[in-house]
Amino acid sequence: MSDYTKLAEQYIAVWNETDPAARRALIDEVWSADGRYIDPLVEVAGREQLDAVVAAAQAQFAGMRFRLGDTVEGHHDQARFTWELGPDGTEAIVVGFDVAQWDADGRLALVLGFLDKVPAR
Repeated sequence: MSDYTKLAEQYIAVWNETDPAARRALIDEVWSADGRYIDPLVEVAGREQLDAVVAAAQAQFAGMRFRLGDTVEGHHDQARFTWELGPDGTEAIVVGFDVAQWDADGRLALVLGFLDKVPAR
């Protein structure tokens, strides 16, 4: 397993951790203190704001899990990967593509998210 894959797996683990204390501990481990997350729906900076975004996504998509896509590619201090969100064992209702960059300490510094498939409103 590459460091790029490990980073992507840790990132997905944050989105799947539903215990607030465990999630925050994982965020503190994986994300830089001033890390930024940007997707079409939200832009946040810092661990506290990131935690709030993850909690909100979990509330909106209760009972669903994020899954890492098949391929993680990376070079230098950045990686790109796809992910899915949906109930276990069924087709994903949301599919996305993220580009992640990490800092000199190996923590996430920036994630740029793109939504390729979203539920119809």
